[in-house]
Amino acid sequence: MAVLKRGASGAAVERLQRRLLECGFDPGLIDGLFGGGSEAAVLAYQWSEGLLPDGIAGPRTLKSLGLATVKDAWPDVIPGVSVEAVSEMFPCTPVGNIRRNLPGVCAALRARGLTDRPMVLMALATIRAEAECFEPVAEGCSRFNTSPRGHPFDLYDRRRDLGNQGAPDGERYRGRGYVQLTGRFNYARYGDVLGMGSRLVDEPEDASEPAVAGDLLAAFLADKEALIKRALVADDLGAARRLVNGGSHGLDRFADAFRRGERVLPA
Repeated sequence: MAVLKRGASGAAVERLQRRLLECGFDPGLIDGLFGGGSEAAVLAYQWSEGLLPDGIAGPRTLKSLGLATVKDAWPDVIPGVSVEAVSEMFPCTPVGNIRRNLPGVCAALRARGLTDRPMVLMALATIRAEAECFEPVAEGCSRFNTSPRGHPFDLYDRRRDLGNQGAPDGERYRGRGYVQLTGRFNYARYGDVLGMGSRLVDEPEDASEPAVAGDLLAAFLADKEALIKRALVADDLGAARRLVNGGSHGLDRFADAFRRGERVLPA
């Protein structure tokens, strides 16, 4: 299925223009030429429908307009996500770790429909920032989670924003996996999203199992996909990183991996 954007022309553009007009978003002349009027109408429609406002009529926008079906092809760069390409994004990571864990991560992204280039780059850059070894890991003690005279992760124990209820919740629900899932609330929420019921709350260590960690990464990013893409359209990697981490921790690694990925992954 064609992606329609500024400069495109033909019958598909004319159909798009007519459909936008029917929906109340006037593109100007119905002439089959995708110019500034069509771009503005697409943008307005995307904002109205909660779609990524990029002015490009891609698969999701066309499907929303009734101009594409679920049978149409969706962007999929995963066939180009090779061990060699990802190794370029992870210059300090053992290749064996990437070879062992990359297939599961790609399968999880595909299962959530996150196969387009921006979201694949987001996922891989997030792994670089959170688990550069490309293995699902558990968070270690640091000055951000453990006080000078406290027990491990005591600064997390009563974090109401994380849903923690006191010791030992801080340590029990510390960051785990590729996305460093943290807090009782998130363990419960994403356990439900993954169809695991209370398993992650009862057995939080399972979040570090490779298959579960891949599913958690994909589910977490899917929840924030529209916001992430808006940040990426603006080329604001800091904002994209904050949507996962809540701050700028690991931003240097995230940005380095993302820029490397732009060079090595197919457009």
